[in-house]
Amino acid sequence: MKVLTGLAVAAAGAWVWLLVGRGWFWRTDVQLPASPLDASLTRWPSATVIVPARNEARVLPSTLPALLSQDYPGRLQLVVVDDSSTDGTSDVALGLGARSVAREVNVVTAPPLPHGWAGKVWAMHTGVASELARECAYILLTDADIAHPSDLLRRLIGMAEHNDLDLASVMAHLRATTPFERLLVPAFVYFFGLLYPFRWSNDPNRGTAAAAGGCVLVRRRMLERIGGLESIRSQIIDDCALAARIKQAGGRTWLGLGHDVRSERGYAGLSGVWHVVARTAYTQLAYSPLRLLGTVVALLLAFAAPPVAVAAGGVGLVIGTETGPAAAALAAGILGWTLMTFSYLPMTRWYGGSLLRAVTLPLSAAIYVAMTLDSARRHYRGVGGGWKGRTYSR
Repeated sequence: MKVLTGLAVAAAGAWVWLLVGRGWFWRTDVQLPASPLDASLTRWPSATVIVPARNEARVLPSTLPALLSQDYPGRLQLVVVDDSSTDGTSDVALGLGARSVAREVNVVTAPPLPHGWAGKVWAMHTGVASELARECAYILLTDADIAHPSDLLRRLIGMAEHNDLDLASVMAHLRATTPFERLLVPAFVYFFGLLYPFRWSNDPNRGTAAAAGGCVLVRRRMLERIGGLESIRSQIIDDCALAARIKQAGGRTWLGLGHDVRSERGYAGLSGVWHVVARTAYTQLAYSPLRLLGTVVALLLAFAAPPVAVAAGGVGLVIGTETGPAAAALAAGILGWTLMTFSYLPMTRWYGGSLLRAVTLPLSAAIYVAMTLDSARRHYRGVGGGWKGRTYSR
């Protein structure tokens, strides 16, 4: 009981530091401006939207019309890169473009995947290298399942011009409708923020750099300065790799939340979320067993020790053995769990949840520990991350 009390006290101390010393990662106030910052713009720069698509015929009717109807006042082109689809993705994209009165869809077919390239990066590179994207000032890289508001480009490019940004990215509002999605999806964004505090990523004086691959606006001349997407050709976590390259080159980056930038893709319960996390978690740890061990120990200390101390301390008080240490364990566990819940409450509210859901963070964390261990297991079996049916070894 004394050891457990010590662990609970350490966890509570860790939560005090996390709340005030980790870039306010738990807050949800770093958001895409609700209206365009375009008061000083007299001429809007040209832009190209690139949508890498592999077997996306089902979701494109829900997302592509919003891109076609962007009210962007500058020159804008839309490129869908068909990456070896077998479901008629190109036909669906062209059909949606034909019905649009505002803009047309340009479909580019990606050549066979070269050795050493990750699939999504190759598809994006194909779009960037096309004639349609060579003369533009900005490129928006967006996933096929992301639904954008009609003023998205005005808001993103207006903010980029106003703040002299070389990369601006929006963490889309992910679908969370099934019980497991409601349990795990807000935690996914929360843990992403814990790993990459948005304020630190947006600070040009800090080395932290992150982006959310579903919606990334990049300045064309900066992309050329870093050697194009070829400079991150093998990266499975391509969004954060791109942000890191740009920041290392002296560029300014920004990452924030966006309620009206939404993912239309569901995760089909636990297995879907599990696959998304397990395919990249060990990659994030640079395939290091020591980092894996440290991560698992840290997660268990911070997220498991408080509720275990509450349970053990409560039982100890009920049965009347070691009441002093039991009371201490209970108090330390309650303090740590309360601080943890407080840190999670803004994200659960962002996803429409309640205090009760915030209390379940230890369960979500335990599942994420299992996903991370499974990611390592997959790696050592010779199967790493992947994209749309492709898997990659290290």
